[in-house]
Amino acid sequence: MKAALITKFCEPLEVTDVAEPQTPADGVLIDVKACGVCRSDWHGWKGTNHVITLPHVPGHELAGIVVDVGRDCRKFKKGDRVTVPVILGCGHCACCRAGNLTICDDQYVVGFSGWGAFAERVAIPLADANVLKLPDSISDEVAAALGCRTTTSFSAVVDKAKVKPGETLAVHGCGGVGLSAIMIGAAVGATVIAVDIIDEKLELAKQVGATHVINAARTNDVGEAIRDISGGGADASIEALGVTQTLHNSLRCLAKLGRHVQIGQPLDEHANPPVPLLETVYYRQLVIMGSRGLPALRFPALFEMISSGRLDIARLIKTRIELEDAGAALAKMDNHEDVGITLIDRF
Repeated sequence: MKAALITKFCEPLEVTDVAEPQTPADGVLIDVKACGVCRSDWHGWKGTNHVITLPHVPGHELAGIVVDVGRDCRKFKKGDRVTVPVILGCGHCACCRAGNLTICDDQYVVGFSGWGAFAERVAIPLADANVLKLPDSISDEVAAALGCRTTTSFSAVVDKAKVKPGETLAVHGCGGVGLSAIMIGAAVGATVIAVDIIDEKLELAKQVGATHVINAARTNDVGEAIRDISGGGADASIEALGVTQTLHNSLRCLAKLGRHVQIGQPLDEHANPPVPLLETVYYRQLVIMGSRGLPALRFPALFEMISSGRLDIARLIKTRIELEDAGAALAKMDNHEDVGITLIDRF
């Protein structure tokens, strides 16, 4: 089958023929119909994710059709249309039994723990606990666009921050995950303030639901600007970049008792940032949370929001490419030149 391989970090992907993946005993083999190109893939391509060993096939935001089923898999059959959470739980430990599969100690991360979906087919283990059948109302493209971006944002806005109608939500970073958070925040009735340094991304943020936008490159104090707009501070704020400065902006923009949710992945010098603890977190009594992925049991709520028309995820898909162009799409992320969601839809 054809696949796009990382053979050297930061070098162009090699699109070549590789051996067909073996179907796991507890899993399924999926014929990939669409796959997102995500910043998490970019991190892997840059060599910052130490789980990856080369050569490697990235790709974790996928939708497709089951073409083979392992002997121990009970819930799926050939021909099922499916999607897959990025983080797969074992299904048996205490965390998984409580529904928290994204913090399973034995988790399998699609496109990182094993070869991913920048390929014609991908093997997925632990299917019964994690893989989801797609309703007819959800297209392959929309399912792939949910990926880890929309699912992580849904968890952040709805499950972690519990944003309510009439509240103010600030979103720092208008890449794919940030735009998803903006759209979901607007869908639940929040006033959304979007922050970025690229006007094109801020314009898209307005199109998908932001009431106010701030260009951080032209603003002396982002936190103060948000407090002015909101009349005292945002009720909830999402950091969607993984950068120390935007973390500080997110914390400082919050009202008293505000909720910060970290969905940007902080790496390298941003992994252990200084936090304005006393004046900001302690005195304002803020809540700091993290959000990474979405367990399978919460996907139906997200599907319902899309099927009912409250979320139009297709509006976030701005670029459709062939598998051969996946490497160039990753390279564009070096300078944050990517706008919206890029999908591979031709293999």
